[in-house]
Amino acid sequence: MPSVAVTPSHSFPPATPIAGGQEGSPGPPPWARAGSRPAWGCGPPRGAGGGPPPRLGLACCLLLLLGGSGGLGSRGTPRGPWEEEQGPVAEGGPWGRARYEAVKKHLGAVGALSKQYWQYLACKVWQEGCKEEEEESSRGPGWSLPVVGQDYLEILSAWYCSFGKCCKTGDCRIVNNITGLEADLNGQLHGQHLAKEVIVRAVQGFLQSPQPQKALVLSFHGWSGTGKNFVARMLASHLYRDGLKSECVRVFISLFHFPHHKYMDSYKAQLKKQISETVQLCQQSLFIFDEAEKLHFSLLDAIKPFMARYDNKGQVDYRRSIFLFLSNLGGNTINEVTLDFWRAGRAREEISMEFLEQQLRLELLEPAENGYARSHLLEENLIDFFVPFLPLEYHHVKLCARDAFLARGLPYTEAALDEVAGMMVFVPKEEKLFSAQGCKSVSQRINYFLP
Repeated sequence: MPSVAVTPSHSFPPATPIAGGQEGSPGPPPWARAGSRPAWGCGPPRGAGGGPPPRLGLACCLLLLLGGSGGLGSRGTPRGPWEEEQGPVAEGGPWGRARYEAVKKHLGAVGALSKQYWQYLACKVWQEGCKEEEEESSRGPGWSLPVVGQDYLEILSAWYCSFGKCCKTGDCRIVNNITGLEADLNGQLHGQHLAKEVIVRAVQGFLQSPQPQKALVLSFHGWSGTGKNFVARMLASHLYRDGLKSECVRVFISLFHFPHHKYMDSYKAQLKKQISETVQLCQQSLFIFDEAEKLHFSLLDAIKPFMARYDNKGQVDYRRSIFLFLSNLGGNTINEVTLDFWRAGRAREEISMEFLEQQLRLELLEPAENGYARSHLLEENLIDFFVPFLPLEYHHVKLCARDAFLARGLPYTEAALDEVAGMMVFVPKEEKLFSAQGCKSVSQRINYFLP
C-alpha cells in the first residue's frame, strides 16, 4: 500500500471554483468554445457553469443535418431532376395538378422523416420517446432512417453526451464505481479489515439511498502512513472521473489553508462559500479535510450546517455531499488495542468495530486542544462513521514494497522486500511490532534498488 499524499485542489483563501475541462476529459468541438460561434449561427452554447447545451441549440443542429441531407428522399435515395426548382406552375396548366399532388406527398414524407429523426435523437440522448421510436420503426421498411442520416445522428448524440447529460448519474463527472473501489481496497489496502468493511458499506449505502437525510460524514483515524490519505484518493478516483482534480472535489489541509487564527473569520466565510459553490456546481460533492485534528473548532462549527439533517427551507440541498476528515487523533488508542490483542495471542482481524469505536470516542471527547473536542460535531452526532486505521506490521510493509515495485514496473525478490521493510523503524521498543511510519516512505526507499 504505497502512501499517497493528498494534495490541495487549489490555493486558499481565493474561492474561485476549479475550472472544468481537465486534460483528457471530453470537451466541445472548436467552434463551441467560449466566444466562438460558427458562421451559420447554430452552434449550441454551453450552459451556465459548464453545463450541456440547451435542447434548442441541438434542435437547430438537427435541422441543419436534415437540410444538409436535403438531397435524400424519404428512403435516402437521391432526388431526381424533376424535383428541382422549376418556377411556379399554374395548377390548371399541363401537369399542374399532378405536380401539386407530388409535392404535397413529398412534403408529407419529409415531415414524417423529420419527426422520426427527432424521436431517434431524443431516445439516444434523453431516453425519451423510445417507445414511440420503436413503434414507428416497426411499421416497416418505409419508416427506416436513411443510413447516412442515422450516422449523423449517432455522431451528434455522442458529441452531446460528452457534455455529461447521458450518463447513468446524469453527470459524466461522477462515475460512482463501487465495484472498482471494493476491488482496489481489497488488493491495495493492507492490514485494514475494519476500514475496508466500513467504507464500502457506508459509501454504497449512501449512494444507493434515493433521498438521504443528511450528508455522509466519515472520520478516518490512525497513525501516519496507515492509509488514510491513500483511501481518500482512492475514493475520489472511483467516485469521480477526474479524481482529486475534479471540480466536484475539494481538499483542505489545516495548516496550509488555515494557518493564522487571527484570520479565522475570513477563513470561515471563504470555506462556507467554497462548499456552497461546489454543491451548486455538482449534484454530488466530496470534501476532504486533512490534518483535521488541527482545524480550529470555529471552522468545524462553521461547516456544521452542511453536515446536519436537511430542513428543506429553500436552501441549497447538501444531502448528496460526502465529508472526509483525516486525523492522527486516536492513533494511540487504536495502537494499544491492537497491541493488547497481539499480546493475548489473538489475531488483529478479531478486533471488532463496536469495541474499537467506543474506545476511540472516549479519546476524542477528552478535553484537549483539538477541534473535535471543542466543536459540536461529536455531541450532535454529525459524524456517521469513525473509521480506525490499525498500525501496520512487518508483513504489511513488505506488501506495500511489493506494490511499489509493481507500480514502477520493476522486478523484485523476497530479499529486496525484506531489505525495504528492514529499513523501517518498528515500535514498541520491546516487541518491535508496528512500523512507526507505516508505509509512508516505502515508495522512496525502493529507489535504492534502481539500476
